[in-house]
Amino acid sequence: MIRTSRSAGAVDRSAAVRRRVGTGTDGAVVIVVALGGGLGALARYGLWHVLPPPPGHFPLATFTANVLGCVLIGVLMVLITEVWSAHRLVRPFLGVGILGGFTTFSTYAVEFHELLRSGLVLGAVGYLTVTLLCALVAVILGVWGTRLGANLVRKSEAS
Repeated sequence: MIRTSRSAGAVDRSAAVRRRVGTGTDGAVVIVVALGGGLGALARYGLWHVLPPPPGHFPLATFTANVLGCVLIGVLMVLITEVWSAHRLVRPFLGVGILGGFTTFSTYAVEFHELLRSGLVLGAVGYLTVTLLCALVAVILGVWGTRLGANLVRKSEAS
C-alpha cells in the first residue's frame, strides 16, 4: 500500500537518516583511515615477503596477518575504550586503517578458493576453519590479556 499523505505530527525518519548520513563527512577521519590502511597494507606486504606462500600449501603469511591483527584489535579496543582517553582519530587510524589494511579476509577467501581448485579440499576446509577459530580466539585473548594487564597496573598503582 502506498501512502500519499502523512498524519499530523508524523516524522519522516528516512529524511532524517539521509541528512545525518549524507552530510558532515569528516575529512580528518577519511585521511587517517587512508594513511593507516596504506601502512597496514605495507606491513602485510612485508610479512608476505618474510613468509612467502608456496602454491598449494598452507598460506602462513595471510593466516599470521589475520590472527595477529585480531589479537591487536582486541588489545586496541580495550585500551581505547576502557584504559585510555583516546583522541577521536586513534580508533579510525589504528583500528580501521592500520589493522584493517594489515588483516586480509579477502585474500583469505581467494586462498581458500585456490586450495579448493588445486584439489586440496581437506586443506582448504582446514584453512577455512582454523583461521576463523584462531581469529576469534585471538580477539578474545587480546581483550582478556589487556584487561588483565590493565587491572594489574591499576592495582600496583593503588598500592
